[in-house]
Amino acid sequence: MKSLNRIFKFLNLGFFKSVYLGIFLFLSSVGQGQMVLTIEKAMSIAQENSPALRSSLMNLERYQQMLIAQQASLKSQFSLNLAPIDYSRNRQFDNRLSQWYTNENLAANGTFQVAQPILRTDGVVSLINRLGWQSNNSDINGLKNNDEAFTNNLYLQISQPLFTYNRRKMELKQIEFNFENANISYALQRLETERQITGQFYTVYMAQSNLIISEEEFENVQKSYEIIKNKVEADLAVKDELFQAELNLATARSSVEASIVRLENAKDLLKQTLGLSLNENFNATTEVNIKPVDIDLDRAIEYGLNTRLKLRQREIEGEDLNFELIRTKALNEFKGDVSLSLGLIGDNGNFGRIYDNPTTNPRIAITFAIPIFDWGEKKARIKAQQKAQEIYDLNKEEDKIDIELNIRQVWRSLENLRTQIVIAEQSVKNAQLTYDLNMTRYREGDITGMQMSQFQTQLSSKKTAYTQALIDYKIELLNLKILSMFDFEKNVAIVEN
Repeated sequence: MKSLNRIFKFLNLGFFKSVYLGIFLFLSSVGQGQMVLTIEKAMSIAQENSPALRSSLMNLERYQQMLIAQQASLKSQFSLNLAPIDYSRNRQFDNRLSQWYTNENLAANGTFQVAQPILRTDGVVSLINRLGWQSNNSDINGLKNNDEAFTNNLYLQISQPLFTYNRRKMELKQIEFNFENANISYALQRLETERQITGQFYTVYMAQSNLIISEEEFENVQKSYEIIKNKVEADLAVKDELFQAELNLATARSSVEASIVRLENAKDLLKQTLGLSLNENFNATTEVNIKPVDIDLDRAIEYGLNTRLKLRQREIEGEDLNFELIRTKALNEFKGDVSLSLGLIGDNGNFGRIYDNPTTNPRIAITFAIPIFDWGEKKARIKAQQKAQEIYDLNKEEDKIDIELNIRQVWRSLENLRTQIVIAEQSVKNAQLTYDLNMTRYREGDITGMQMSQFQTQLSSKKTAYTQALIDYKIELLNLKILSMFDFEKNVAIVEN
């Protein structure tokens, strides 16, 4: 382990000192108005500007408000209905007396109601008070009758469905599950945004590093060109060598220009993800500081299966299927309703004496809905819903296997990358030594410009491969964190069990 720790202290390498120095010089040369962007700052910007993250957050807030509304609907509901004026004048025929009469009515009334839903039984208890006043006049063949009176009807009413499922309780549970699912979706979107931003950020960082490497290569090729040019002018080398040096110089210059194009394209993609203006300019800066992380595979799988958010989403999907099966079984169901009410009604021309002679008004009503024949509709729909649940059970087991499979693959990739980093580090050292030795031989005329170009290309490719291996290791660590819901770098769980 001590030797491995020494190997991973790559920041002490002369190569990376030159890379960081080059990045510093590059950042210093781009101007005062350019933003320096770190991964942490990129995530902070994404919280406010990322379209995908904002959409997920708004969806979460939507279900939160729906849950608040549903919970509020379970509390006592107060209502007041007013009819301040109701006037009518009709000419009608009285069948009992076989004569016509004219009726004129002027009324005003209001109803105050307090309704309390009962979550446990899906019933409703209501206290209702209906207060009114009317002036009624009738004219029967010149005989006039009139009456003015106040009326008040105060009663308690109970409505209760029978032999059916509790719709109110199911609606509340479904909204609670929707809110939980929205919370999970938002958390997953944050992780996915972190993955996407991290990948694009390191693409920009890699493009910057490649640009620096291309510039170094261009400088080395330019030095080689000056050397061969001086030799040709002194008749110490043939002109063919100068032609090859000119070609190498043009190729190195083209490589720098291509690196600039790739860098700008990578920046634009990151700007789009962050929700930044495409005219915004920035430079990515970070320390690709790799520390050896010992990862217990069994522990990673255990966390992945116990705290995997997508598994909980699958469970919520199963609950929704259960609700849908209950609704399906309720098609053409036998059900009943019972309604009970009891109260007092009073009337009098004097408002203060309305209840001098009250009358009780009890009422009970029981109704049943009895299905007779539906041509097999209900049976077929139930079977279809049961098949949907069987499919869900199969997918749920496959999800668990996929989680363990993905964790195992990422774990193996991390172990392999640790070895690749060690190899890539040594390759950079060897390529640098080879280049330095052959540069001396090139000055002395022992090798050609084409051969020297090959050594330069080899050095550049090894530097690029080393940087890419380090970035791949960081990204795979992030992938393992997302899959297992555990941060092995910080040794903390992302979500609690």
